[in-house]
Amino acid sequence: MKNIPSQAPGNSMARFIPVMLCFFAMGFVDLVGSATNFVKVDLGLNAAQAGFIPSLVFFWFLIFAVPTGILMNRIGRKKTVMVSLILTLVSLLIPIVGTGYYTMLIAFSLLGIGNAVMQTSLNPLVSGLIQPSRLASTLTFGQFVKALASLLAPYLMAWGAAAAIPTLGLGWRVVFMVFAAVSILSIAMLGATPITEEKADRVTGFLECVRLLGIPFVALCFVGIMCHVGIDVGTNTFAPQILSERFGLSVEEAVIGTQIYFYFRTGGCLLGSWALARMSAKVFFALSVICMALGMAGLFVGSSQAVVLGAIALIGFGNSNVFSVIFAQALNRQPDEKNEVSGLMIMGLFGGTVFPLCMGFAQDAVGVAGAVAVMSVGVAYLAYFILKIKKA
Repeated sequence: MKNIPSQAPGNSMARFIPVMLCFFAMGFVDLVGSATNFVKVDLGLNAAQAGFIPSLVFFWFLIFAVPTGILMNRIGRKKTVMVSLILTLVSLLIPIVGTGYYTMLIAFSLLGIGNAVMQTSLNPLVSGLIQPSRLASTLTFGQFVKALASLLAPYLMAWGAAAAIPTLGLGWRVVFMVFAAVSILSIAMLGATPITEEKADRVTGFLECVRLLGIPFVALCFVGIMCHVGIDVGTNTFAPQILSERFGLSVEEAVIGTQIYFYFRTGGCLLGSWALARMSAKVFFALSVICMALGMAGLFVGSSQAVVLGAIALIGFGNSNVFSVIFAQALNRQPDEKNEVSGLMIMGLFGGTVFPLCMGFAQDAVGVAGAVAVMSVGVAYLAYFILKIKKA
């Protein structure tokens, strides 16, 4: 990519707000965790069938991430983000008019496709607006904004299910109506915002992008992203099920597990946006992994609801900045191939398909301890990744 002069400081806030609103829209995909639990009850699904829903959402990251990187080279990053917002809007409108299993699968598939395109294009769009040294902290602040949407989703579902707010008969599905309105606002604001982009030196092909996985550090980052999102989606989806199985909570009561997770993930992102601008990414990453390891231990041995909720909080806090650190390391390692590397890293979100599927089968076989064991494998890999950060 060719370097371009910094954009006018006076317009920084005018660009910052629409871009951050896009990060908020990026967080809509996290509603799949809480929604899966409601769909499971509504349609009488077993754990494996329910686990297929978030797995399907993140399957599309494997298919669309790298082609999106190529698309960015052709039409630019901003236009690609606009495409993603339109796909997201369509996906949110479908559950408002239909509730069947296959209808929900179609809606969540489109949500996954839109999010794959958005995550691939939005992060490099941000990287062209700031200095490389500030990339990790800025992406982390974006993850904080994204987490606000993740945090809001289970509240909207719980309120809708309890008919605590006017829902037009939608019940917990009122979340789709609210997020659809925000998507329309995001499309309007970003479309009206002029952004000068870096220009691609060349248009690459699919195989050229995939060959970047031959660079050892890029491959390590790719697997790290898989583990991060696997833990994220796994905790988001299975935390309520752990609470239900061990303590007999209803699905409406057990959603507190998802809420606690996103509370602490949101707080961790806010802290990380400050800390990563002031301390070593390696040290901060190590502290994050320690929190997740302690959280997994708590899920294994916790015999009280307070201990399990504390463990979920530790996992949320620890996992809040993993994506930003790994993504920034990968982009800064290959500065001339940001679009392609971004596509590969977002393809790593396919871990959101692999982990829930494995966790669902493990839970059906041996209970929730099996699901926790699958997530613990991801934490172990991230502990190994600590040793590699200094080589980036």
